[in-house]
Amino acid sequence: MPNFYATTPIYYVNDKPHIGHAYTTVLTDVLTRYHKLFGFDAFFMTGVDEHGQKVQKAAAAKGVSPQQHVDEYNVHFKNLWAKLNINYGHFIRTTDECHKKFVRDSLQSLYDKGEIYSKEYEGWYSVGEERFFEESELVDGKDPISGRAVEWLSEKNYFFKMSNYQQKLIDQINNNPSWILPDFRKNEVLGFLKKPLNDLCISRPKSRLAWGIPLPFDEDFVTYVWVDALENYISGVQDRKHADGTPLWPADFHLIGKDILTTHCVYWPTIIMAMGWELPKHILAHGWWLIDGSKMSKTSGTGVNPMDYIENYGVDVFRYFLIREMVVGQDATFGHDSFVRRINSDLANDLGNGLNRIHKLILTHFDGKIPAPAAEIGEQEKELESYAQKAMQFAKENIGEAKLSQIVEEILNSVRALNRYLEATAPWKLAKSAEQKDRDKLATVLYAGAKTLKNALTLLSPVIPQKAEQGLLMLGASDGILGKGEALFPRIQEDK
Repeated sequence: MPNFYATTPIYYVNDKPHIGHAYTTVLTDVLTRYHKLFGFDAFFMTGVDEHGQKVQKAAAAKGVSPQQHVDEYNVHFKNLWAKLNINYGHFIRTTDECHKKFVRDSLQSLYDKGEIYSKEYEGWYSVGEERFFEESELVDGKDPISGRAVEWLSEKNYFFKMSNYQQKLIDQINNNPSWILPDFRKNEVLGFLKKPLNDLCISRPKSRLAWGIPLPFDEDFVTYVWVDALENYISGVQDRKHADGTPLWPADFHLIGKDILTTHCVYWPTIIMAMGWELPKHILAHGWWLIDGSKMSKTSGTGVNPMDYIENYGVDVFRYFLIREMVVGQDATFGHDSFVRRINSDLANDLGNGLNRIHKLILTHFDGKIPAPAAEIGEQEKELESYAQKAMQFAKENIGEAKLSQIVEEILNSVRALNRYLEATAPWKLAKSAEQKDRDKLATVLYAGAKTLKNALTLLSPVIPQKAEQGLLMLGASDGILGKGEALFPRIQEDK
């Protein structure tokens, strides 16, 4: 049995989760479920990043300790993942003792190897991103990532000799074309590496930031939050193994948003190289959800609360929209009207209507048991079968590059082919005929239709696990005896 290990980023607990967190986690969950469907021993890990200046500030604003704050806020993520039916294998918190020990041990190892040194440093510092920026990196004098103000700081800090690994990293990217996905993200990283790579500041003085993992070789400093956070991908599974006994690390996929590309494709791999660990097999950076062409932002009032959509429309239709609407790697627009159109078109009209038709006809004319094909399998049935086979083959061939939107569309193509087949064969007319040949044809049509729907629902089960299970039960699951009928995907009708 092949193995698979995927990770989400670990999310800051300075605020409640939003659609960006939801998308990355659903994406990783769906990718992992597909691998399980195709016979992999698949595992995925998510969690929360509980150290750093933003967390310390959020706790201070509430008048509580940082530990009290993270103990409260990590639960918001766990609750949302439960609502979204996220089937993770482990939820890591960077305040876990095993993680803190792992980070301290690895930093001590780097220090002992001569990979870490101290010096006085000054530069432009962004509290929002918790990192220093060169003057040339600023945009209109502000942090180039978040657009927030920066401040000039001068202090002693510890540095990792990241510059020593620049050429080795460039070679890794060039020699492994699919290591960073999609291709244009790889090109962004290579563009970044055309400039000399600076060493990485890996500490913050406790006089400025107390909430972090103390450096093992100087207790007056804490670990820079990004160095702390990145090591979770190994620390969280250090004692876990696949069913065949092999360690989970290295990860097959790091799933990240494009805004943390540099930390995962430059900082993290150079640390791994210095430690002598194996590199992750793929780093996949997805795009942003946009409204009116701009990234969603709670501060600008353009955010979408996943809980609202889950409560109003159901978890599976929300999961479906996220996966189908965004082509992995590209940006996508979240609009309420487009949400309604997508769900009504794909799920209510195409999948829901096809399922209801087949279910009702079998229930009425074959006592609720899927009939055996009585007539000769003709060209129409062979064509319908080819759509189902194509969907299965496409999914297996493209899951390795996480082409989830395209996979879902291929599955829906088989459902649309079914609906065309039903229009062409008109089983509701065949059911009114008293002739045996028409009843034989009816049995064949309903058998072929049920088989196509079972295939489609099985392939959609990683995306809509609850609805797929209900649909398969309606079609008799494995025994062919139909379950209770229900409208799996009610059409969304709203007043303008």
